[in-house]
Amino acid sequence: MRERGAAGVWCAPAALHALLCAVLCVLCVLCAVLLTGCWTGDRGPAADSAAAGVRPSGYGAVFLAVGECSSFGTVGPTEVSCAGERAAARVVAREGGRASSGPPCPATTDFVLHISEHRPSADEDGDGAVPRGYACMRKLQPPHPGDPGGGGGPRTIVGDCVRDVGGGKVREAACDGEGGDGGGPRFEVVEAVAVRSDCPASTGLYVRLGGARPVGCARPR
Repeated sequence: MRERGAAGVWCAPAALHALLCAVLCVLCVLCAVLLTGCWTGDRGPAADSAAAGVRPSGYGAVFLAVGECSSFGTVGPTEVSCAGERAAARVVAREGGRASSGPPCPATTDFVLHISEHRPSADEDGDGAVPRGYACMRKLQPPHPGDPGGGGGPRTIVGDCVRDVGGGKVREAACDGEGGDGGGPRFEVVEAVAVRSDCPASTGLYVRLGGARPVGCARPR
């Protein structure tokens, strides 16, 4: 009986060792799971935004936002990467509603893109709809018709040249005489003032400019 008892006592450490090994293995597995869970939760801003349903900023996040670029052409504008070869003009201002009733574009805007409600591949919130609005565009390469004397652009500014076409209307023309305007420039806008009485005596034509100083004083060239 003593021999059996001695043998039983002698085997106990081995069994205890095996049990401890099994417990340690289970603990290692649990730690690995916990560490994996912690790492997954700390994914950084990009992952957090995706999980929250927020689209990342940059090209494509907002359809033709300020600083983004459009392809060539003014009908059916397409947003493209500004670094790509298809990029033609950059958005310098973006407004909602209609251009006729909204804030004016910056002075040297080359042209305006009118954005109607449609379903492009990229938009503000991913639902395929873009609100009506307009984008003020500046070409990436010269010539710039919106520059003073350039003969184009959505606004007439100081330094532009115009022709009197009759009926109280004027048509902008390039100051260098080019552009096929049918007669060349006749007047140059030399100053913008609040009221006509502030124009210099040499003024031969008053041009509507809009803005804080809506009167353009133009003199014959």
